[in-house]
Amino acid sequence: MILLQLIYSGIALGMIYAVIAFGYQLTFATSGTLNFGQGDALMLGALVGLTLVSVGVNYWLMIPLVCVFGLVQGAFVERIGVRPAIKIKSEFGWIMSTIALGIIFKNVAENVWGRDDLRFPSPLPEAPLKILGANVLPMELLVVGGALVMMLAVEFFNRKTIFGKAVVATANDRDAASLMGINTGLVITFSYALSSLTAAFAGVLIAPLTLTGATMGAVLGLKAFAVAIIGGLSSGMGIIVGGMILGIAETTTGFYISTGYKDVPGLVLLLIVLAVKPAGLFGKMAIKKV
Repeated sequence: MILLQLIYSGIALGMIYAVIAFGYQLTFATSGTLNFGQGDALMLGALVGLTLVSVGVNYWLMIPLVCVFGLVQGAFVERIGVRPAIKIKSEFGWIMSTIALGIIFKNVAENVWGRDDLRFPSPLPEAPLKILGANVLPMELLVVGGALVMMLAVEFFNRKTIFGKAVVATANDRDAASLMGINTGLVITFSYALSSLTAAFAGVLIAPLTLTGATMGAVLGLKAFAVAIIGGLSSGMGIIVGGMILGIAETTTGFYISTGYKDVPGLVLLLIVLAVKPAGLFGKMAIKKV
């Protein structure tokens, strides 16, 4: 039953990685760029959520407020850090800009909320539930359910709404979409806003299971990037599978070998995937016409 319990915890952790990695996929699809400040968007979402809960806002009402904050923060990152680099066709400008903004956000968080980790109160009972003989925390079930709902909602938006179809068209061919009258600049801004929304949402989901602080996003953002590469930046299913593989690998390694080695399996898998299938397990190689 211990193995089953580790798998449950690994799935919950993996789904958090998947939600953050989903944000990487959103920006890469529309602009060919990545927001390397995704982890910091998660951290800000968790801290803003903690502040709202501390002043008496109900946890469930706090979630949409944090999502709105994530939208604004993501749009700010695109306007300030990414758009100028895209305009001048800078290959590395957006990388350094998103990293720099992430560092700025972290420093602001340290000055506003302090350097100490804070406890985020759980909205659900902390007594574990028995599922097939193994203990599962109610909050872990909420993490898995919330992550799936978020990703399905984005997929529904992309497939069934006019603006969502504009996002898909921009992802397929930005130049053709522009010729068809689609404001691709606005679409790219929206994709960044949506990616930060998913990260902020992940922050308030995971915060009750861990400590909340200015440094919480760095490792999570890096691991989510590894998930995006392992699963494939062009595949939603790959993101979910990659997240669960990494989450389960970490929890089982931490228990059976040592917590000091729990990060090793994911990095080894990342190296293997990059060597054997650079586009990711579920990704497709892009063929560029010259």
